[in-house]
Amino acid sequence: MSLRIALLTYSTKPRGGVVHTLNLAEALAAAGAEVTVWSLARAGDRGFFRTVDPAVTVKLVEFVDHDGDTVTDRIVRSIEVLGRAFTPGDYDIVHAQDCISANAVGDCIRTIHHLDEFTTPILAECHEKAIVEPYARICVSAAVAAEVRAGWGFEPTVIPNGVDAQRFIDATHGQWRGRLGRYLLTVGGIEPRKGTLDLLEAYRLLRRTCPDLALVIAGGETLFDYRDYRSAFEARCRELDIAPIILGAVADDDLPGLVKDCEVFAFPSTKEGFGLAALEALAAGRPVVARDLPVLREVFGPTVRYAADVTGFAAELGDALTDPGDPGPGRALALSMTWADAARAHVDFYREHGRKPRS
Repeated sequence: MSLRIALLTYSTKPRGGVVHTLNLAEALAAAGAEVTVWSLARAGDRGFFRTVDPAVTVKLVEFVDHDGDTVTDRIVRSIEVLGRAFTPGDYDIVHAQDCISANAVGDCIRTIHHLDEFTTPILAECHEKAIVEPYARICVSAAVAAEVRAGWGFEPTVIPNGVDAQRFIDATHGQWRGRLGRYLLTVGGIEPRKGTLDLLEAYRLLRRTCPDLALVIAGGETLFDYRDYRSAFEARCRELDIAPIILGAVADDDLPGLVKDCEVFAFPSTKEGFGLAALEALAAGRPVVARDLPVLREVFGPTVRYAADVTGFAAELGDALTDPGDPGPGRALALSMTWADAARAHVDFYREHGRKPRS
């Protein structure tokens, strides 16, 4: 009898955890499991940001934004709405992919993609409960597992992400180059964790020698309120007379071409759980400059360049422009990390841990 698995995520938008959830669900279904993905559907969404394989059942729970809601209000209501709708008795495995869904369902397996730091008491409590209360834990990197071990004494199982490398390898070249010219790309939006202000400062230095190189920023769907950070970013752009090209969310079918056409891919995040966007850039054959973080050293090894500060980023980006290097090792790394492998590891994990009886 096949496993009945529920994977839960908080959003239909193209954030890393959501991308992970959909790809894992499809790979689990291909391995013979009965998989249902549950998510909140915000602002009238009728589906995920991309088409989901029909072998996966999708359950969307409508979430209506209220005028005047704070971030805390939205998250608390998100937990309540998803929790009321979810039907745990329908599944052998309940697997939450984020703090919201873990709080909503309580008794579950949890993937901890990365650790956040909240100062609001309610959000800090939600974060804590989503680590402590699940009966089993997975991390996508050993570095995050080490953080969980140090902070809470748990021993998560490490199951790395996969990547759909072939769609980036096969992407059409030239469409975005024709529209945007030569450009430096980052994917993830304008927010503190993505290190966008540092990238802006590095670009300021870089354009002294590369004045024809545009700065392109894609992505940026989030529940959190980063208006102050965005305002600071825009103010600094005005001071520096820099006009970045801000694309926002890019259609899933267009993303591989956008990545493939960039001159260099920047990954200045200050905190990551794995680095899926950078792995996609390696699959596309692009040079990558990443923040010098233990987790990124673990995942990427010598296939990317590393920088610890603004000056270092500018220097490494400049070197990548003049000498992109051999794309072979990075592409081989991306090809070696498959969702099929991730799914097999998850099935083994599920069968080992089973489901904890509800008390």
